Amino acid sequence: MRALFIYYRVPAADAPAAEPHIRAAQSRLVAAHPALMAELWRRPEEKDGLQTWMEVYRHPCGVSEALQAEIERAVGAATRWIVGERHVEVFVPCVS
Repeated sequence: MRALFIYYRVPAADAPAAEPHIRAAQSRLVAAHPALMAELWRRPEEKDGLQTWMEVYRHPCGVSEALQAEIERAVGAATRWIVGERHVEVFVPCVS
């Protein structure tokens, strides 16, 4: 069961413009994949005028590579507000 954690930096001044676009893309993804859970987080502090944001995507069956590609395309339009790269991390649950 793969989950995605995607983090990047957004200028604090651009946050009010960027957030609705990312949330709208996440809403469209959830509408297309009803079991998908999409969250948007940010660190509470800013550094050098930048905020660190993280998108989290989980699905009961795991986030497939195809769905991951769809997520990348859907949120890609918001990259105009991103400073640097979007870092995509894939995690799976620990098995005891």
